[in-house]
Amino acid sequence: MSPSSPHPAYITATLDPRLSRWKWLVKWILALPHYFVLIFLYIAFFLVTIVAFFSILITGRYPRSLFRFNVGVIRWSMRVSYYSSTVLGTDAYPPFTLKEAPGYPIQVDVTYPERLSRGLVLVKWLLVIPQFLVIAILVTSGWDIFRYMDDYSPFSSGLIGLLSLVAVVILTVTGHYPRDLFDFLMGLLRWALRVFVYASLMTDKYPPFRLDMGGSEPTPAALAPAGAG
Repeated sequence: MSPSSPHPAYITATLDPRLSRWKWLVKWILALPHYFVLIFLYIAFFLVTIVAFFSILITGRYPRSLFRFNVGVIRWSMRVSYYSSTVLGTDAYPPFTLKEAPGYPIQVDVTYPERLSRGLVLVKWLLVIPQFLVIAILVTSGWDIFRYMDDYSPFSSGLIGLLSLVAVVILTVTGHYPRDLFDFLMGLLRWALRVFVYASLMTDKYPPFRLDMGGSEPTPAALAPAGAG
C-alpha cells in the first residue's frame, strides 16, 4: 500500500506525454489476447471470492494466497483497461502478469487485511447498494460494477467511456491529451476500484462518497478538514 494512501485500495497513474494521435483506434484489437485471458481469470476471481466468503465467515481471515491472486487479477485488468478502453493514458503495452509491473504507467494494489469482520461479510452487498447507485450513474450505463471492471469493449460504457472518447478525440485533433479530463477520469477509476474491492470482500473499509481526482492518491493531510491537527 502507498504509505500516503488513505484507503486500502489505491491506484496511481501517469499520463504518457507522447501519446500517439491514432494508436487508440487499434488498441482494443492489440489487447485481444489480454481479453481472452481475463475472461478465465475473472471466472477464477468469482470462485475465489466464494471460497473467501466462507473463510471469512468461519475464521475472520481472507486466505492470503487467494487474496494475492485476486489483487493480481484486478491489477492485470486495470492495466489493460488503462491501455485500451478507459482513460487510454499510455501506449505501453500491458504485461501478461498478475504481479506488480514496476515502471508501468498505472499501479494498483490492495493492502492485505489481517482480520475481517465475520458479520459484515454477510451484509456488504446490502451496504454497498448506495455506492452501486452512484457508480451506475457516473461510471457505467447499468448496474453491474463487476462487468465494468472487466469491460472488453473498445470504450467503457457510461460517463467514463464517453469522457475517454472525448479525451482521445481531442488528442487526435490537437496532439495533446487534456489534463483536466485525465484527472477526472482517474477520480472515477479510483472510486470504482474502492467500491469493487469492498464488494469483493477484500476490505472492511467502506468506500467514501468522494471523487479523489488526479494521477496520485490523496494524502491524509489533503483530506483533513480545515484546522485539523
